[in-house]
Amino acid sequence: MIAKSIPNLFTIGNLSLGVISIILAFNDQANTAALLVIIAMLLDGLDGRVARALNAQSEFGKELDSLSDVISFGVAPAFIMYQAAFQGVSPALAWIVTAIFPICGALRLARFNVIDGIPGYFIGLPIPAAGGVLATLALFHYELHYTLLLISTVALSFLMISNMKYPNFKKLGLPRKAIWAIPVVVAGAAVLAFMFQQAIPKVILALLLIYALWGLKKNVDGLMPSARRAKRMQDAKEKEQSKHSA
Repeated sequence: MIAKSIPNLFTIGNLSLGVISIILAFNDQANTAALLVIIAMLLDGLDGRVARALNAQSEFGKELDSLSDVISFGVAPAFIMYQAAFQGVSPALAWIVTAIFPICGALRLARFNVIDGIPGYFIGLPIPAAGGVLATLALFHYELHYTLLLISTVALSFLMISNMKYPNFKKLGLPRKAIWAIPVVVAGAAVLAFMFQQAIPKVILALLLIYALWGLKKNVDGLMPSARRAKRMQDAKEKEQSKHSA
């Protein structure tokens, strides 16, 4: 019975970090709050794997995970960005952009729960990735203009509710024997995040941006008319032939 509850403990830990990050942001500690969102991403990535390793998957756990994600990767990152970068923006604009993000995140999660996806892919940018990008962007609000941050917030919101395909890495398994080492890994990740508060977020931001833009690129390629794609292939073939004949 205790083993069956372990995955939910990771989810509750994710939710707790999300709530604490909101409180910290409210108290003008946006940087620490953003780091907590990053650690919450780690817990979110582990709960499903632990559940599969222990054969403890359940509808209750699925719903709890979705509700936690709305707080930790929807409300928390939006509020962190608002506190860090949108204080000098027109209140109406700041409030609207801040509200759009968690709303789109909730819509993304609701669709995920009721609609069968494509095997191996997510439809729409997963909310943990979107929230992670937003939270880490907030860490660099002194270096980035608020207009870029506003546009980024709206763009991430759109990507969550879009029909773009993103690789699903949640199927990567976790050995049952490795479960008991997870608390050490999480603690180590937390220590590294706070020891290297500039380097770690930059690396994570770069990885998450690559993931977010990957779906955008694939979607643009998919929208390209077949005639144009055929022409490009023909041009490439002719160029290759001319290279060999030269």
